[in-house]
Amino acid sequence: MKKIKYIFFLIFFLLIKLESANTEINDGLFMTIGNKPITKSDIVDEIKIILILNNESYSDEKRDKLHELAVKSTVKRTVKQIELERHDFFRFNQEDLEMELSKLASNIFIDIDTLKNICESNELDFSKIEEQVKTELHWNSLIFEIYKHNLNINQSEIEDKLKSAQNEKTLDEYLISEIVIKKKETEELNLQVENIKSKIQNEGFENVAKELSLSESGIRGGDLGWISESIISEKIKSVLIKTPVGSLSESILLPDNNILIFKLREKRKVEKNISIEQIKNQLINAEKTKILNMYSMSHYDKVLRSISIKFLQ
Repeated sequence: MKKIKYIFFLIFFLLIKLESANTEINDGLFMTIGNKPITKSDIVDEIKIILILNNESYSDEKRDKLHELAVKSTVKRTVKQIELERHDFFRFNQEDLEMELSKLASNIFIDIDTLKNICESNELDFSKIEEQVKTELHWNSLIFEIYKHNLNINQSEIEDKLKSAQNEKTLDEYLISEIVIKKKETEELNLQVENIKSKIQNEGFENVAKELSLSESGIRGGDLGWISESIISEKIKSVLIKTPVGSLSESILLPDNNILIFKLREKRKVEKNISIEQIKNQLINAEKTKILNMYSMSHYDKVLRSISIKFLQ
């Protein structure tokens, strides 16, 4: 109960700040993304969503950064919506929608009804959050439909992991945050990584993830939650094993030429209470997700380059 009261206090403070800011400007067109108009109030609503879903309060010091994040997430979602309309592709599982909404609420230690109440208290239509989730589900379905024939799973690696897991009674789990950035062709890898790590040291991992990460986890500060060792690739696991808790991992160059950096927040052992068949299914799904994420980022980049974005303020 204390946690919920705390959240309401933060959101109440946010509401006062945003309402006072809104008195200074009249709503109007802020930008266009392709043929989609984006208003100033759209950006304000985006800021509210970012703060609510990250359990953060508004402050004048955060104003510019929040504005930047709101514009970035609005552009990304709108570009995806334009591509979905081009393909006339709007299919998803209703259960997946409910599961993702529950996950968003649980991330800030509340239930969906409380999340709806918080949105209402801030004059934010909860359907805006639902639409964000639906767009991601539609997009993921579209990417799968386009690239499903390219899902070549490394069966030998999966069999090797199953053999090593077969006799284990416990499994390691890792609480991880990630940052994924595009490798700059004009800059050496080591120099680019050092620049990012310096930025993390000065601004904090979550802030840098929100600002720069290409991954969908970026809006959550890179948070991936607890991940079982059974679904982590050997390449990434070998880096995690030698990364102390609370530290940044060494950089990992991904096949799509992006750079991955982890922060290992915590580590624990848990009883293995799933069958080998379940572990196998998890491994296959994790491998498919990894491949589809790479196609998702490259497909988004291609679509983005074809769309005109104009700022009107």
